[in-house]
Amino acid sequence: MGKQQDVGEPDRHSGSDTTAHRPIGGSADERLTLAQDPTTPQMTLIDLASDPSPVVRKTVAARADAPAQALRPLTRDHDRQVREAVARNPSTSLANLMRLVKDADRWVRWAVAGNPACDESIRRVMSEASDKELRGLLAESRELEPELAAKLTDDVSPEVRERLATHTHDSDVITTLLADRTARVRKGVARNPRTTAEQRSALAADPVVDVRAALVRAVEVDEADLVRLVDDRSVQVRLAMATSEVVPSHIRQMLTRDSDEMVASAARDFRPGSGTSSAVRAPRIAHRPSAAGAGRRDS
Repeated sequence: MGKQQDVGEPDRHSGSDTTAHRPIGGSADERLTLAQDPTTPQMTLIDLASDPSPVVRKTVAARADAPAQALRPLTRDHDRQVREAVARNPSTSLANLMRLVKDADRWVRWAVAGNPACDESIRRVMSEASDKELRGLLAESRELEPELAAKLTDDVSPEVRERLATHTHDSDVITTLLADRTARVRKGVARNPRTTAEQRSALAADPVVDVRAALVRAVEVDEADLVRLVDDRSVQVRLAMATSEVVPSHIRQMLTRDSDEMVASAARDFRPGSGTSSAVRAPRIAHRPSAAGAGRRDS
């Protein structure tokens, strides 16, 4: 992780004192080249932070070696892509991240969520935000403190609770969400690879089809539960078993005789690595689509 330097510290990249910076002039392309140059002195980067070109300012904002004096004003830049670059910069100070996590633009706020420099104080603000997606990104965080995870188990949004259920490493949180009244939250628990055999057995008997189907797609289940699920009343569950990467072959063989031809055919035709497994994906990192998000104003 880079470290922000204040003016007056030696510029390790240029080998000279920060006060001996290059004069800035020329075209926008030349100034961009200067902003990209790893040997550019710190004082020059500070000057470039107020460049008329947003591309130049964004380049400075993304530099891990940018001094605090350069990044600080960029947290208030009128161009949201510049602020977003600061929000992603792992060298951005906690004070600046605190400002950006409250930014009016959602993409800037979401960028903060993926910054490894975030600490508990930033995550606490995220947990109290009205922005559902920001709380959802927090719910997927591996660094989430137990206190904040417990708080999110009562989140008003089922989506936030589902994302917490899928990604949490906290056994107490898993136990709490296993009893959630909303099916999509229990579906999230079903996809969590850190559930116990006992919890998976309970999920295999869940009254909601989507929960049982998610379970057999995502994690290994005890054979006794799988044998019962071979005769599940739902075609969706049996089809999920027939196409799951984690269901043993001898269980799948039982499904080749299923009364539903679609299930039987899927079991017969299954090939490992066919891409039908529903493994838990890595937590989302909020990246704005390059085209769709470029011209929108939002909050």
